[in-house]
Amino acid sequence: MLKLLSIELDKIKRNKAAKVITIVYCSLILGISLIASYEFDFAGINFRIADQGIFNFPFIWHFNVFMASWLKIFFAIVIVSIVANEYSYNTLKQNLIDGLSKKEFILSKFLAVLLFSVISSVVLFLVTLTLGIVFSDFTEISIVFTDLQYMLGYFIKLTTFFSMCMFLGIWIKRSAFAIGFLGVWQVFEGFIFIVFSYLKNKKDINLIDNVYNLLPLNAMSDLIAEPFTRLGAVQTLANQVGESFDKSYDVPWHSALICLVWTTLFVYWSYRILKHRDL
Repeated sequence: MLKLLSIELDKIKRNKAAKVITIVYCSLILGISLIASYEFDFAGINFRIADQGIFNFPFIWHFNVFMASWLKIFFAIVIVSIVANEYSYNTLKQNLIDGLSKKEFILSKFLAVLLFSVISSVVLFLVTLTLGIVFSDFTEISIVFTDLQYMLGYFIKLTTFFSMCMFLGIWIKRSAFAIGFLGVWQVFEGFIFIVFSYLKNKKDINLIDNVYNLLPLNAMSDLIAEPFTRLGAVQTLANQVGESFDKSYDVPWHSALICLVWTTLFVYWSYRILKHRDL
């Protein structure tokens, strides 16, 4: 496995776009700290985002993971690019000629997926831990490392998403079309949700819990619930207008299981496509 990973690392090192996008991705996560420490002047009132409580432990784990999840498209471009380039530059055929089996090729790509997921998770963990130590009002060890479930959810989410990108890159073979299909699939899942919501409200047919939640992008989305309604200010405002947020903010185990199943399917389908494709 180390040999396969070293092969992928060598390809990534030679891919300028991959290096640039990776640096941009990590820089954007690190940029959270700059935004947090910046003092804004609004209508003569000075305030820092960090002073609003969003970087208090353990809430910061939830908040940062949710925000960082939106940046995963950067690594998605890298994953699709390195897969599509195998076809564009005929390196896939050369690897097979040199003795690499198709199963080993898919495994090497999945190792790259895991590598990007680990890198992103480690960077986010270090940034979040640093921000919390600097800005949080609560720094007791028992509080600091509470809610690390969100980091696990983040890792699973990235692994599933990147596996999907790997599958699309192998299936479609062109990076631009693969990314485009990803956008189309997002629209498709949104359309399915609208249809299922109509059936639930008008026909009392609930397909959202039984079918829609099984779709890949939605399952990934369900891993990390939005954190904003957990804020004390939002809760207080809701209580004042007679509303309440009766929801769970935990990482649901069933969504994690669905994502792991999709990850397995994406890797398996990638292998099946490559196995039966005439190169």
